[in-house]
Amino acid sequence: MFGNLFEEAEGGEDGFSSSSAYSGVGAAKGGDEPPAPRGRSNLCGIKNQGGTCYLNSLLQTLLFSPEFREELFSLGTEELGCLEDKDKTGTKVRVIPLELQRLFARLLLVDQQSASTADLTDSFGWNSSEGTNQHDVQELNRILFSALEHSLVGTSGSTLIHRLYHGTIVNSIVCKECGNVSQRQEDFLDLTVYVCGVSSLEAALWNMFVEEELFEGNNLYRCALCDRLVTAAKSAKLQKLPPFITMSLLRFSFDFAKCERYKETGRYSFPLSINLRPFCEQADGDDADYSYELFSVIIHKGGCYGGHYHVYIRDIDRLGHWEPPEDNNKTNMQTDVKQEVKDIHETELNENDPLCILMAIISQEPLKSVLFDQLGQKVMEKIGSSWSKSFRKDCGSIGKFLQSHNDVFMMVSNGTRVALKANPPSPIMSEPPAQADPSTNACPDSVAVDGPKPEPEGDHWFDLNDSAVASIGVSDIEKQFQGKESAYMLFYRKTQLCRPSEALRCPEYKVPHHLIQMAEKENIKLQQMRAEYDASNNSVELRLHLASSYRLINGALQSVSKEPNVAATLAFDRRKTVGDLRLAIYQEQELWEGDMALTVAKMLPAGLHLYNTLTDDNVSLYSAGLRANCDLFVWNGREVCGAGVLTGAEWEPVLLTVVRPFGNQEGEEFEEATGSVDSGGLKKEARAFAGGVTLGELREALGQHAGSLLCQERSVAKVGELGAGEGGGASGWRVFPPNDMQRTLKELSLKDGDALLVLEPQSLESSMFTLNGDVITVTTPSDCRWLQVEFRPHGGGGGDANERIVKVPAAGNMLLCDVKQRAIEELQLPDAQYCLRQVDSAGKLLPPVCEELSVRDAGVRLMSTVILCLGCAPQASQLFLHFSVGAAPSAGIEMDIIVERTCTVKECLQAMLDAVGLEGTCWHLRRLDWCEEVGEALLDENASLSVLNINNGEMLVVAEGQLPPKGFVKLSMWLHLDATSKLTNKIHTEEHTVDLQLTCVGQVEICMEASLEDLKTQVLTLPALQNMCVPAASFLRLWEMVGRTPTRILRGHQVTLRHAAPFLHRKLKLSNGTDVCIQQLLKEEDLGPKEILLNVKMGIPGERFYYSTEELIWDVSRDSSPRGLRTCVAARYNLSPDSLLLAKHHPDKHVWEEIISSWSQQLSKKKKKKKTESLLGTPFHLKDGDVIGVKNLLIDNKDFYTQEDEQGQQRLREQTEQRRKGEQAEGDSYCAGSHKKAGGDERTKSKKPEVALSINVGVFRY
Repeated sequence: MFGNLFEEAEGGEDGFSSSSAYSGVGAAKGGDEPPAPRGRSNLCGIKNQGGTCYLNSLLQTLLFSPEFREELFSLGTEELGCLEDKDKTGTKVRVIPLELQRLFARLLLVDQQSASTADLTDSFGWNSSEGTNQHDVQELNRILFSALEHSLVGTSGSTLIHRLYHGTIVNSIVCKECGNVSQRQEDFLDLTVYVCGVSSLEAALWNMFVEEELFEGNNLYRCALCDRLVTAAKSAKLQKLPPFITMSLLRFSFDFAKCERYKETGRYSFPLSINLRPFCEQADGDDADYSYELFSVIIHKGGCYGGHYHVYIRDIDRLGHWEPPEDNNKTNMQTDVKQEVKDIHETELNENDPLCILMAIISQEPLKSVLFDQLGQKVMEKIGSSWSKSFRKDCGSIGKFLQSHNDVFMMVSNGTRVALKANPPSPIMSEPPAQADPSTNACPDSVAVDGPKPEPEGDHWFDLNDSAVASIGVSDIEKQFQGKESAYMLFYRKTQLCRPSEALRCPEYKVPHHLIQMAEKENIKLQQMRAEYDASNNSVELRLHLASSYRLINGALQSVSKEPNVAATLAFDRRKTVGDLRLAIYQEQELWEGDMALTVAKMLPAGLHLYNTLTDDNVSLYSAGLRANCDLFVWNGREVCGAGVLTGAEWEPVLLTVVRPFGNQEGEEFEEATGSVDSGGLKKEARAFAGGVTLGELREALGQHAGSLLCQERSVAKVGELGAGEGGGASGWRVFPPNDMQRTLKELSLKDGDALLVLEPQSLESSMFTLNGDVITVTTPSDCRWLQVEFRPHGGGGGDANERIVKVPAAGNMLLCDVKQRAIEELQLPDAQYCLRQVDSAGKLLPPVCEELSVRDAGVRLMSTVILCLGCAPQASQLFLHFSVGAAPSAGIEMDIIVERTCTVKECLQAMLDAVGLEGTCWHLRRLDWCEEVGEALLDENASLSVLNINNGEMLVVAEGQLPPKGFVKLSMWLHLDATSKLTNKIHTEEHTVDLQLTCVGQVEICMEASLEDLKTQVLTLPALQNMCVPAASFLRLWEMVGRTPTRILRGHQVTLRHAAPFLHRKLKLSNGTDVCIQQLLKEEDLGPKEILLNVKMGIPGERFYYSTEELIWDVSRDSSPRGLRTCVAARYNLSPDSLLLAKHHPDKHVWEEIISSWSQQLSKKKKKKKTESLLGTPFHLKDGDVIGVKNLLIDNKDFYTQEDEQGQQRLREQTEQRRKGEQAEGDSYCAGSHKKAGGDERTKSKKPEVALSINVGVFRY
């Protein structure tokens, strides 16, 4: 019918995979996870093969049609054959009904969350790609019934479809002249009813079977009896009613004017029960003969080019466990029992166990899950202390802790909520939980109550959405009357069909014995798989370190063996207790005598360190926090080889590098010690010290007296500063003051790898060490003093074939002109003007250095590289400047000039104009801003460059135009033509940022002390705006523009343009030549400094489109976090903040960046409290005009991307590929041509061809 138009994402729109209950943060340890058991509803879903939600919905409807299900089960193997014989030649096996029987048996009896339809679709003759092509469910209904009829030919079920679904319509035409009646019968399996122009099912049936169509005027009927064209009336009636009536709603239509399909989303009601007597030919029977009850509604969610199917079904035989959707309908008994469980959690909660606390928090939530960004607050409320203060030091961040326990916790709701995995080990019970009976399907968070539960009254309806099954109320059906998610097929069952009492709550009713046995075997196999997986997933490997293999050296445990790994590995069930572990170690270590203590350890760079000792033998390893590959130290709990061991995080050992001078007086001692002597004459030795020892105790451990100096190596930046003062061949060390001798290594923030210099006071007499305040400079030997000079004849980057390198001996007091002259001589360069230039870390050339200075004074480090280039070097009184004309610099248009520091701006401008051959007075100079764009102008032309803080190597731009008078700025004004639309909706196209619908309305010259309100008032005086009707200045919105793109709203009516008012202390920072965009508003606006204007748009559920954009003013002074933005957006749409997912749109890249808190939440690396997440900073940087997409997670699980985004990304990829090919091609003309082709060849991605739906019955083997 519609081919494969209804494409959907893999796994379905709102469905879950079969292992969703086991899915978590990380990969499973025990291999492939077994299928999850049934949920609370005790009903089984169907897996989505990628696009088979339409098939799943129809199969569930047939399963819950009792008469169809039992008729199918009544067909035995003597009629259908055996599936085991289907590949044998000469056998007649009816594969489709046999596979359908098996699927129904699994759905009824096998304890799994969802069943697979792979065997059934294989019997259809579908390949793997067919499972990903979605089709129309109405078309499938007809094709599947036809396939069953062909498959059951010659059996007792050959009339199954005919008896249950076949009906007859009689069409009559009555001649108005002679009264002759012409009738024709028409068979149907489903009734197709119109939706367009009709408000209800009854109205549609009335139009079909009650209203008459007249043939008159130019549309006459030829009567066979009159033998001429006459006036006639045509009508239709239901002649035969089947037990089941299927109504197919014509929601998809074709617009011939636009030549496109569309979906009817208007309101279309249908009753829960209907009487078809008015529509039947014979209406003299009882009402029961015409009464039908609704039992299934197949729903389509989305549009005509994409969507998802699921089904609402009434459980006629009460096979499922139905619960009222509202929480207030739960029984008081359940509430009391859950409160009792909560009280138990409160009384037995161990506030020192983070695992126990998090599990208790999540298990006590009504939804059994907690928002990730609220988990920290929940911990604070639970124990009265923050996570960072209580557990961060030992366990890391809360996100890292959840990741390390991915076998316990799982992320749900697109990664925004944290929940517990199915049946986790209890953090409170010391005994492992008993294995659940496979015949029962108790939910993990349900509580057993003595005695039978009262059966809820009324009809029991369920939403079967692929693998997910949920209870719903009758009122939920009315929500499917209209909208993008609405009813698509209706299934009615005759009221006369009564069910026997033995069929109620009995899924085995009428199921063949061999299928029951098959289900029992599969249940046993599933139980074994879950038990094996559970055992494998709860097995942890522990590394045992025996005390006899270690010695305590300098506060850390060191192995006495030279082997790299002395730990023994022990695999143990984490659900067992610490006492069980201790007993297992006792049995393994037969020679152990005395007490045995088990202490959690960790291998650090300095050695093995001990933390907390496991003292409670009744607690499980799980609750004790023992994870896989955890280190345990086995000892007596007091000493190791006679030495006491300090445990805990405060005594963590630190591995330091001890540096001493290598001299004759201490040579013997050093030669015996382990270490190395570097080329600078310093002895280095790695030593470990307990982090809790003081610096004075460390000095004593090194054998130094109280007068010895201890120094810490300075940071790289400070060392660089120091080296500059010493000609580059030096390093700096800070001397610890006497007060630091009483501070511990932890308090001094010493960490692994830090270096300590140990000096005797007499060592300062050596020329190698220089004391300057509290800094000791260690100068490198003279044989390490040199400069490497690299000659680049053309400047720029490296890679020139003519480049040559020479190493020139140099010292800190050597003049750079001498260095240059020596390099020229060694390189044998011809006479020319040369200069020396340094390079930065990126390889970019820095300005030439002044050759009148020494190496030290010029800041050139010894043992570094300088570049020798053609050009002049500036003198000490001169500046080397870069400049460009007209625009910001780019490759090929940047020029250099050398001017005096004392010259004025006017003189500098004239020198630049003379250098490029320009004349005239309509030019001025501008600086670059921080983002390398043309910035503010140099307004005071008579000021010197030194007064304006123009630095050496700075970039200036020669801009066209005269400067405004002093104290004034000239602004270019642009009018946005479409004042009613959102300004930022059309800023970006698929390729580049382009012009809006803007027109230049002139320039405004205004005093810099004027306010924003004055600017708006003066703007209205422009001739081009005389016809604009604006009641007041507050009805205008002004945007600062960068590159014809509005970037910032000018806010604050009394805020000045440039200079801050004394009472406001704020300014707009508008510079001369700034472009300003004018936008007319429909209401007054006065944005505060902490208010941001965002463009929000709500996604259409199930569609890849959005509703129209709305402007939202967000006050960030209250809360600038993601939670604050969700709250503000939720208030706009009257929704719950927890149900929303937001994303920022980057139109230049065609990507959406989701605004959520996830496992990778940015945390402070310093040992302080967690940083407050602000959307104004990294990585979102929200600003005025940003587009925010909104998704309602309750009804929409699609991503934020639209077809335009995907097409834009494809174009970007094509352009990138074209540029790459162009760069590889030879010749600038070819490159330019290829780029032009890449920019002009824009083809949208073609739609996949429609594939017809079919089910292959084959020759059928009968």
